[in-house]
Amino acid sequence: MKTVFIDGGAGTTGLRIVERLSARRDITLLTLPDALRKDTQARKDALNRADIAFLCLPDAAAIEAVSLIENDRTVVIDTSTAHRCDAHWTYGFPELVGRDKVASSKRIANPGCHASGFVALIAPLVSAGLLAPSAALTAFSLTGYSGGGKAMIAEYESADRNSLLDAPRQYGIKQMHKHLPEMQMQSGLMIYPVFSPIVAPYYSGMEVTVPLFTRDLNCSKKEAMIEIEAIYRSTYTGDVVRFAENNDENGFLSASAMSGNDAMTVSVYGNEERILLVSRFDNLGKGASGAAIQNMNLVLACDETEGLVL
Repeated sequence: MKTVFIDGGAGTTGLRIVERLSARRDITLLTLPDALRKDTQARKDALNRADIAFLCLPDAAAIEAVSLIENDRTVVIDTSTAHRCDAHWTYGFPELVGRDKVASSKRIANPGCHASGFVALIAPLVSAGLLAPSAALTAFSLTGYSGGGKAMIAEYESADRNSLLDAPRQYGIKQMHKHLPEMQMQSGLMIYPVFSPIVAPYYSGMEVTVPLFTRDLNCSKKEAMIEIEAIYRSTYTGDVVRFAENNDENGFLSASAMSGNDAMTVSVYGNEERILLVSRFDNLGKGASGAAIQNMNLVLACDETEGLVL
């Protein structure tokens, strides 16, 4: 039986991991009393006792946590931004980097929520040569307010919340969003996309959309949607990420369609001139905790969907 420690288990991502692992009989969860949750020595002891450690921490704290590990045995799955562009870490998107690579890694950087949806759509097209690495792309992403953590959840669920929270709110308007380096690097692009994240007044669920002109693809306009669909179908053959045809709701696409689910769907819409690439998932599922557990399952050499809600 493997021992698992969640450093930062009181946060939104950590709590979802605890929820997903609570019924597991193949692992033992190491926990610290509340009084020692931020105690460096107690955390160090737990990190070094664990076979697998999830880091659900701010970037600086995640870097510190890694420095506390003094053995070459503990596998680290970091859900922060700190190591997603670090060549010494494996990017934890097994459908793209390879399940064997994740399974054999000691240091796994869990993908970011917005970035997961973007990379899932773009990386296969760049890898297949359909989209040039030099492509100048745009993307917008709708997310539920749980993606902002406990403070934002409390703000949105307050009885006397600001009326401005009743409508979707765009952010990252200075084009400095922390996911941009990851979105570029892990998609194989040469430049950052223009990115418009939007938080809306619902709890969870994410919808990432990348518009394309068919003239910018390395295929005929008539074949563009067929080519993209074929690439997605051949790339996503598992149960967690899958191509979904006719995946709309009578011409609408709800960003909360995958709320509470750990899977992701990718779809393509449009015509011979303009295309929309769309991924839908839960920002707390394949966008965070669900992805982390999928990576843990691969490390444990068990079914990658064990303990996930699909």
